[in-house]
Order: sequence, then structure tokens, then C-alpha cells
Amino acid sequence: MRVIQTLYSIFIALFLLTLSCGVGVLLGSTATGEDRFDNRKAVAVIRAEGPISGGEPAGFLASEGAYSDVIVKQLRRAAKNDSVKAIVLRVDSPGGGITPSDEIRNQIVKIRKETNKPVIASMGSTAASGGYYISAPANHIMANETTITGSIGVITIIPNLQGLLEKVGVSAEVLTSGPNKDLGSGLAPLSEDDRQILQAVINDAYDRFVQVVAEGRGIDPESVRKFADGRIFTAKQAKELKLIDGYGDLPEAIELAADLGGINGEPRVIDYGERGSALGLGASLFSGLVPRPLNNILDNGPIFSINYLYIGRTGSSIIMGR
Repeated sequence: MRVIQTLYSIFIALFLLTLSCGVGVLLGSTATGEDRFDNRKAVAVIRAEGPISGGEPAGFLASEGAYSDVIVKQLRRAAKNDSVKAIVLRVDSPGGGITPSDEIRNQIVKIRKETNKPVIASMGSTAASGGYYISAPANHIMANETTITGSIGVITIIPNLQGLLEKVGVSAEVLTSGPNKDLGSGLAPLSEDDRQILQAVINDAYDRFVQVVAEGRGIDPESVRKFADGRIFTAKQAKELKLIDGYGDLPEAIELAADLGGINGEPRVIDYGERGSALGLGASLFSGLVPRPLNNILDNGPIFSINYLYIGRTGSSIIMGR
């Protein structure tokens, strides 16, 4: 009983601490260094850290990550802020959903086109797959010499639950309006027709990835395809392939952004990511208590998704663009 009371007290304390940070934590309405009365020229730092997913974090126990709606809003605010002369996108992500990645990429392209504000991608330990996808349209890409990047490709993992269900004595009756409505449900092995349908979708997403890299880096699409087979690269390899421009960490990226933005001297830095620590603490403490597969079932979400995501080798059935 005392254990339960203690856990309850911790939960309430974290909840109240989160509320004290303000309602704007989730929506990115606050930023370190942002002051509407301060007109000094500034560099905006926007963070895409963790898996890329759509929407915004929902609720106190939302998992940490790079949410496309939040990042797009931050990019738009930085673009509209006249004191912001350049933007640094700090990327430390293995990628994620294809549409959220594309939403972030499209906003960067729009900012460059409509405002002429330079955008610098600063890569952390990992900027792979979707993490590279959102970096590609930047004016300049800077990576640490130990950064892992690349993984240009598309992946979906479809678990076959039929054997497991049979072992536990569970069966499922599926009624559909057409023969392909339950495609990828995981309740039966994929047929050859299933594979062809899914592969066509994945190949289209892969072509989009190649196009984004080719346009962003000024490389011929066919040249991109030669190394865009899902492999990862060291920063040195990426530089040789012209996937990045040079080496440096976040401070160096900020310095370069200030220079390209015409800022003399030490720039004011507006960091849109240094906030919401209580939210992250609550998420890290509690989000792992419920297994992810159970979360998917409870949310009634899809059992598989198509992603720009680097996950490494697995023993699961993998279909990927190439």
C-alpha cells in the first residue's frame, strides 16, 4: 500500500511540475532567448531529436521525439521573426514516418524560398533515413566526425501473428469490403499479390527520397541511387559522397549560421528546444511501463507503417525500397 501511495505522490508531483512549466510547453510557445522586445539579430535553433512522428505530443505521458507539427510551427515562427536572420536545425534522429519527415522538409524549402534565411543542418550522433531526409534541403549540412548518417531508403516491418495466436488459442474472423482491405494486418502471411502492392507503395516513397536528396544536394538522381540502398555512412564517407558539407558541432553550426545570416559578432541564440524538461522527465519515467505493442492495440492503430527509418538488422520480414 505504501508503495502505491509513493508512486501516486511522485506522479502528482511530476504532473504539477509539468503544469508549472505552462500550457505552452507542448505547443512550443516558449523558447530560450526569445523576447519580442529584443530586436538584436539572432540565430534560431530548432531541434529534431528522437524518432520523427506526426502531430504533437499528447498528454503528460507522451513519448519524447521529433513531432512534425511542433517543428513546423517552430520553423514558421522563426521565419516570421524579423530578428532571426538564420536557422539551425539540430538533427539527432534515426528518422520515422514518411509524411512527418516530408512535412518538415517542405517547410524548410518554403522558408529558404520565401525568406532567403539560411538554414544550417547540424547533425548529432545520428541523422539517418528520415533524419537525413529533413537535413537534405538545408543550405549547409554540418556533422560531427563520429555522426552516423545515410540509410537512404524505405522500410516496413509486418509481423506475422498467426502462429502466436494459434499457440494461445485465439482466432480472428476478418470481414472486408475487398480482398486487399486487410493487407498487412499480420493475421496471415503475405501473399505474392500483397507483396507486389506493398512494394509498389514503398518504391514510390523511395523515389521521393531520392528526389529530395538529389534536389537538396545538387546530385544527379541516378548517382544518388548508386549509394541509396539503405546503408549507413560515417561522416567521412558522407562528405566524400557530398551528402554533408563539413565537420562541426552545434556551436560551429551557430557560428556559420550567423555568418551566412550577416550577423557580426556573437549572435543572440533563440533555442526552441530548451524547455519542457518536466514533460520529458515524466515521459521517460512512465512511457516505458506499457509495452509498445499493447499501446498500439489500445490505440487501435495500424500494426505496421511505412517509414524513412534506420533500425539496423532484424530477424523480421522486411520490405524495403532499393
